[in-house]
Order: sequence, then structure tokens, then C-alpha cells
Amino acid sequence: MHRTTAPGRVNLIGDHTDYTGGLVLPMAIDLATSIEWEESDRVRLTSSVDSDPVDFDPRASFDSSMTPRWGRYVAAVASLMESPRGLVGRVSTTLPVGAGLASSAALEIAVALVMGFEGDAIELARMCQRAEHLATGVPTGIMDQMCIASARRGTATLIDCSTLAVRHVSVPEEAAVLVQFIAHRTLEGSEYSTRVAECARAESEIGPLRVASLDDAARISDPIAGSRARHVISENHRVGSFAAALEAGDLARAGALMTESHRSLAGDFAVSTPTMDAAVARMLAVPGVFGARMTGGGFGGCIVALIASNAEGPGWRVHPSAGPDHA
Repeated sequence: MHRTTAPGRVNLIGDHTDYTGGLVLPMAIDLATSIEWEESDRVRLTSSVDSDPVDFDPRASFDSSMTPRWGRYVAAVASLMESPRGLVGRVSTTLPVGAGLASSAALEIAVALVMGFEGDAIELARMCQRAEHLATGVPTGIMDQMCIASARRGTATLIDCSTLAVRHVSVPEEAAVLVQFIAHRTLEGSEYSTRVAECARAESEIGPLRVASLDDAARISDPIAGSRARHVISENHRVGSFAAALEAGDLARAGALMTESHRSLAGDFAVSTPTMDAAVARMLAVPGVFGARMTGGGFGGCIVALIASNAEGPGWRVHPSAGPDHA
């Protein structure tokens, strides 16, 4: 029996910037999805979080109505591969589903490796991003897949989503990362696609947000699109400043940038919720917390906090993980 594992990720800063070619700084974490498998002529998988099994021909066309729904991610990956390997096995995960910690991307990458994917990290990430689009119908960015595919132990991953250039940023030993689950969420049926369209509307007036300025955003005729652009432009600046603060060991500055990011996501981008805002406020009151924010696509999920390594706070203490393990 073989075992293939792919980690989840938490985004430290840089949300809703990836699909406009912006900067993100996620971190692969020590919560992961694993597949124990043997080769077969079909795909037959059971799951630790869903009692309904997946059973299909890996050479068949993708069926967007497949049940159970988690099987759509598996089938979408198979449909994008030239000669996908069949397998029989079991999927297990320590990642909470619907928490915004990239459980779907971890599954996609693990499945791709099991099915025999050959290529580099960028090719793997791009294919699994397309699989996510097929499985959900949501035009998500490439951050999750790229972070997982290119992760390095002990570091977060600074990704320029316009070029897919990667720089690994060490997390200081004096800092720890806390993740607290607040509310289940799904991007399907949320306003995620609306935000993508609003950013596209902004870009139709001022050009790529990756290189636009806040003065450019102020010229956008639609006030909603202008607010969305203001978040993206300012968030890109915050990501670069956050990476520099981590590398300098300036945890107070890094934390302040995370908190600014949350305010921008809640205000200009309108993807937080009152429950998430209250959770961030409570976290910021914990002794030793440098900063906190919602993380991921929004509309629920988790908050993330940067905390002194010798302090205690609510939630899971997660650690920077290496990338996929395919044996």
C-alpha cells in the first residue's frame, strides 16, 4: 500500500490578490490530506469525512454532477491528465473542511501525484487550479495550489502570481502562527465570483491592479469597483512589507500589517462577517498577539494570528510544513 500526502495552507497575508496577478504570502502547514492507495483500473476511494465513496472510470469525461461532491475534485484532476492511473484506497485528512485552509487544493495535488502527474511545481499548480475551476465553477486564483506544490519546511512562501516566481521567507523562532476556526464556509454560492468580476471591472478602467496605484483606484467611476481595487492595491503593498518585516524579525510591524489587512478585507472588499470581525477583535486582546486577520476567501472560515512563541492563545498552533510527500 502506497501513501501520498499534501499539506494544507494558511494565508498569512495577501487575500483576493492572486487572481489579479498580485502578491500573496501563504504558509503550508502541518495539517494535511493523505491517500493510502494501490493501483487499479478504476478510481475507488473512501473518505474519513464522508461516508459516500467515489467510484468512476479515470478515462471518462468529467461529470460536473458527480456525487459525492468531493469526488468532483478527484474526477476533475483525472480529466486533465493524459493517462491518469486508476487507484483504490482511502482519503484521510487532518484539515477541517470548509475552514479556508485549502483542503480542496491539498486533495487535488495528492490525487494528481497518485495518478502519475509528471512535471514541475508550476505545472502541477496550474493543472490543479484548472481542476478546482472544473469542480466548483468558481474562478479561484492559483495561490493554494502554488503554495502547496512549492512549499519548503520552516518557511512561508512569497508568490508573485503574475509570474509565479517564489521566494521562501523564514518564520522567526520568536513567532508562532495561530489558526482559529470560526464558521464553515464554501466559495460555491458565495460572492467570491462577484468579487472577481468587480476587480475585472476595475481593471477595465485603470489596467492591471498589480501595477496600479491608489491614485488610479480613486479615478474608477464605479465606487464599488473602486473600493475593491483599493483593497487589492494596498494589500499588494502590505504583502511586500510583511515579508520584509518577517525577515527583519520585526514582529510588531508584521502583526500591524495583518490587522490592517483585515480592516481592508472587511471594509473595502466586504468579505468578512460580523462573527469574523468579533473573533479578530477578541484575538487582538490576547496577550502576546502581534496581529490577526481573517484568512482565505472570506464569508466564514478561519482567522490567523501572529503570536509570540512563548504566549498562549485560542485555536491551533500550526507550523510551516514541507510540500507533498509521494512515496
